[in-house]
Amino acid sequence: MLISTSFLSSKNIPKDLVKLNDTSTDYIHVDIMDGKFVSNKTMPFSEMRHISKYTSKRLDVHLMVSNPDKYIDDYATLNTEYITIHTEILGDIEKYLRKIKDYGIKCGLSLKPDTPVKEIIPYLPLLDLVLVMSVEPGMGGQEFIKESETKINELRDLITEYNSSAKISVDGGIKLNTKEYCKNCDILVSGSYIINSEDFEERINSLR
Repeated sequence: MLISTSFLSSKNIPKDLVKLNDTSTDYIHVDIMDGKFVSNKTMPFSEMRHISKYTSKRLDVHLMVSNPDKYIDDYATLNTEYITIHTEILGDIEKYLRKIKDYGIKCGLSLKPDTPVKEIIPYLPLLDLVLVMSVEPGMGGQEFIKESETKINELRDLITEYNSSAKISVDGGIKLNTKEYCKNCDILVSGSYIINSEDFEERINSLR
């Protein structure tokens, strides 16, 4: 199991990024919110761009934004492995996915808890990642929605049926007692469970 660690709940982001850089976490999960697609808003790119000063880990960028266009341009300049946008936005999803790929970055599509898995079918040939939200996006520290297990399993069947190589990532409420619901995924995104602990590496290894 691959682990992508979110620093959304961090009280001291530079310090925690430096600590995470010395762990075995596979990715640093970067949550970006615009205050429109979700009610919360994260720091602007002018501040976020310094992230690479504190970690050499590859970034797993999750855009919880209504218009991903400028954000894609910005985060493509960093050490980014994945940029994921949301299925529920009103813009031209295929255009955004192709733009991400044009930068040589892997593209992902995220599903809110109430969004059916079938919504990703038109985009599957382009996708490197599907991100299943196991909480409502926009806020850290929420409880895992157990029905997400069914969604993960449906998605795995769909990916197999369409012969897609997309990885499944799950984000929200991931900790020791909820990882059992995510056996059919490839990447676990965990924030509070790791960041609010004394031993980052121990928590990361407990999720693998």
